Amino acid sequence: MPNRTIDVMVVDDSAVVRRTVGALLAQAPGMRLLHAVSDPPRALERMQRQWPDVIVLDIEMPRTDGLAFLKKLMAERPTPVVVCSALAGGPEAAMAALAAGAVSVIAKPQLGLKDFLHERAGELVAAVRAAAYADVRRLGARPPPAAPAPKLTADAVLAPLGAAQASAHGDERVVAIGASTGGTQALEAVLAALPPGAPGIVVVQHMPAQFTAAFAERLDRLSRIAVREARHGDRVLPGLALIAPGGRHLLLRRDGDHYRVDVVDGPPVSRHRPSVDVLFRSAARHAGTNALGILMTGMGDDGAAGMLEMRRAGARTLAQDEHSCVVYGMPKEAVKRGGVERTVALGAIEREIVQFGAAPLTWD
Repeated sequence: MPNRTIDVMVVDDSAVVRRTVGALLAQAPGMRLLHAVSDPPRALERMQRQWPDVIVLDIEMPRTDGLAFLKKLMAERPTPVVVCSALAGGPEAAMAALAAGAVSVIAKPQLGLKDFLHERAGELVAAVRAAAYADVRRLGARPPPAAPAPKLTADAVLAPLGAAQASAHGDERVVAIGASTGGTQALEAVLAALPPGAPGIVVVQHMPAQFTAAFAERLDRLSRIAVREARHGDRVLPGLALIAPGGRHLLLRRDGDHYRVDVVDGPPVSRHRPSVDVLFRSAARHAGTNALGILMTGMGDDGAAGMLEMRRAGARTLAQDEHSCVVYGMPKEAVKRGGVERTVALGAIEREIVQFGAAPLTWD
C-alpha cells in the first residue's frame, strides 16, 4: 500500500460503537473515517462511491448477517476486514470470521462497551493499521513504519543466550513456528498437510487469549496430527502441535533427552504476549541443532531477533516468502538481520518440516 492516509469504514448496528470507534479512528494518525453505517446494505451503497482501505465490521447484527457480508466481500472484491463484535457464538464465531477472510478479530463485551473501546483503543487502531498493510489475496505487502512506542526484547522474560549455552542432546527434533497477521490461515494450510509422524511442533500465533483454545481445536479437527493449546509442563511429542495460549509466553525447555514447554506470564515482548522472540530464544538455548525455526506471515518484527539467535545456535531457519505472505513484515525483518537460512513458499513448508524430521542431525 502506498504511504498515504488509511480510509476506514465502520459497519455496526450500535450507534455507540459507530460514534466511539469512528472518533478513535478519526483521531488516529494516518487514518481517516470515510463512513460509519448501521448495516451491510448501507455499507455497499456508500462503497460504490468510495471504497475503503479497511472495514471494521460487526458480524452479529439483528437485521443483517455480517458473516455473509464478509464472505461476499472476500469472494467479489477482497478487502481487509477487522471484525469487532460481541461474538455471542463464542470463540467458534471468531474462528468462522477468520476462516471467512477477516484479518483479525476483537471481541467486544455486552456491557461497558464505551469504556472498553476507549481502553482498547490502541489495540483497535493497531489492528486496523495491520489490516491496511495486509494483502488478503496473499500477493505480498509493504510493512508500515515501526510504531513509535518503546518495546521490550526477550531479555524481559528470558536472559540472553550465552556463548556456550546452546545445547542439543538426544535425537528428538522440535519445530518452532511464529506467525501473526494472516497466520491463522497459513498455519491451517501447513498443519493440516502434515503426516501423523511429523516432528513435535510449538507455535506462537499472535491472537487474543479467548480465541487460542478454539483455534487449536479447529486445527485439531482439520489435521492428521494432534493440535491443542499448550499447558505448562506439556511434553513435545512427534505428531503433536502445541499452540501458545493467548496472553502468556511459551518457552521450550529440556527434560533429559526430551522437550517440554513452560507457559509463563511476563511483559509483552516486541509488543506481543505470547512473543515469537521468547519462543525462539528458548529453542536456541535448549534445542540448538535439534531445532527448526519457521517465521511466517505477520506485521512487525517479532521473531526476527530470536530467529537470528536460533541460527547462531546451529538450528535450521526458514521464512515464508513474500509472494505467499499476507503481510511480509516479520519474515522480511528476519531476512534483513541475517537469521534466515532460506525463504520458501507457504506450500513448501510442510515438506520442509517432514524432511527436517527425517534428515540427519547435521545438514549439508
